[in-house]
Amino acid sequence: MATVQKNEFEFENIPSIKAKTLRINLNPDIYGTFAEIGAGQETARHFFRAGGASGTIAKAMSAYDKDFSDAIYGMEQDGRYVTQARLQRMLSHEMRLMEERISRERHPDRLFFSYANTVATIDFSKRYKGHGWVGIRFQLDPKQKEFDEIVLHLRFKQNEARLQQETLGIVGVNLIYGAFYKYHKPRKLLKYLYDHIDKDILEIDMINFSGPNFAHVDNRLMSLQLIRNDMTDAVMFGPDGNNLLPAAVLYKKNILALRGSFRPVTKVNMDMFKKSYEIFVREQTVDEKNAIVIFEITLANLRSSGEIDEQDFMDRAELLCSLGQTVMISKFSEYYKLVEYFNNYTKARIGLTMGVNNLEDIFDEKYYRHLSGGILEAFGKLFFKDLKVYLYPMMNPDTGQIMTSNNIKVHPRMKELYKFFKYNGKVMDIIDYDPDVLHVFSRDVLKKIVNGEPGWEDTLPEGVAKIIKEKHLFLPKKDEARQMVD
Repeated sequence: MATVQKNEFEFENIPSIKAKTLRINLNPDIYGTFAEIGAGQETARHFFRAGGASGTIAKAMSAYDKDFSDAIYGMEQDGRYVTQARLQRMLSHEMRLMEERISRERHPDRLFFSYANTVATIDFSKRYKGHGWVGIRFQLDPKQKEFDEIVLHLRFKQNEARLQQETLGIVGVNLIYGAFYKYHKPRKLLKYLYDHIDKDILEIDMINFSGPNFAHVDNRLMSLQLIRNDMTDAVMFGPDGNNLLPAAVLYKKNILALRGSFRPVTKVNMDMFKKSYEIFVREQTVDEKNAIVIFEITLANLRSSGEIDEQDFMDRAELLCSLGQTVMISKFSEYYKLVEYFNNYTKARIGLTMGVNNLEDIFDEKYYRHLSGGILEAFGKLFFKDLKVYLYPMMNPDTGQIMTSNNIKVHPRMKELYKFFKYNGKVMDIIDYDPDVLHVFSRDVLKKIVNGEPGWEDTLPEGVAKIIKEKHLFLPKKDEARQMVD
């Protein structure tokens, strides 16, 4: 039986693109198709040039004309061709043809694959840099009935179409090579996608692994690796745990974002979300059918002791997903950077739900000393667009006083600036909050969980305490339990 073995010869140094393609071409069992739309047959070209491609390439095609492409892969109802749905149809169609046309009796050891990409390179106006979907569907055992699959989305940063095409070709080779020879090391496979590519010319902002050989891979953790490896600034995943493309989720949406540590998610977090959402969708410029809620965690919030605790991250993700929430992990420590990111994809109303202490931090000048325009520059970016802050009150633990936008403590130099934004309706108090949960703080709940103290269950949303107990979340775990993927 032909399989790709984990212990095959490993290159000590990064193999060249030619070495990668030649290794695949010289493997008598790897055999598949290339379907590339929008940026030339850049990946297939590397395999043809390396030599020995006749044993690897069953077919290479590029259906540039939309009518011709529609005749092969089906018509796009929305007129968009650079989409994940288009890529998935390409992969399915080409793999189906492979199975139909290649006899298993004559070729019992062949490992089928279909590689595809649908890409738009930079346009003449230079306004749109270009992006694309790239994927491979493949098998590592000829008797394997279910295929493995890796799908990713990339964004080009180069200002010339030819350079973007060259980059795409290299990424394609790295992906195919990684699928067959690094599949057992998905974290390293991610890094190898950048072999012979500078990170400042390409962004990978989404990747999903699926199939029997990736059953142990949690795609949320793969999202985290994209951030940690500086491949992108923000990633998103849905309630099902699969990674989402931020641009597709946020495009022209009314966005309500709630930032927190969610360690764990408490009744306060959910009350903040529910009450602010009720206000948000009543806004005149907000269409509820076009609104989305994002629970956002900054990378800094994932660092508990200088390093990111991946198990702790997974525990938080487990709970937020169980509550049906869409989660975003970002590198944006400052709120204005988060809003700038959202503004890349929408011009509609953006809402930020936050507590009094967060708003106080926003008006602290020390966070903006790196900006030439200081806090005024940051506020210009934060409040310039159609943005509103929904402020959740906080109880002063010493005095019991309820802190709102009316008695918030900001530096004397910032008071007039604060008044300007408040009186112009940029800050709105949440007044129908639940007073019975104001005493709840995630850090206190977490401390009780870790120490095995009673009484924390009632501070969490329904069903969350049960999950924490059943799966032993937020508790110290043995090292071997933390090795989620290589």
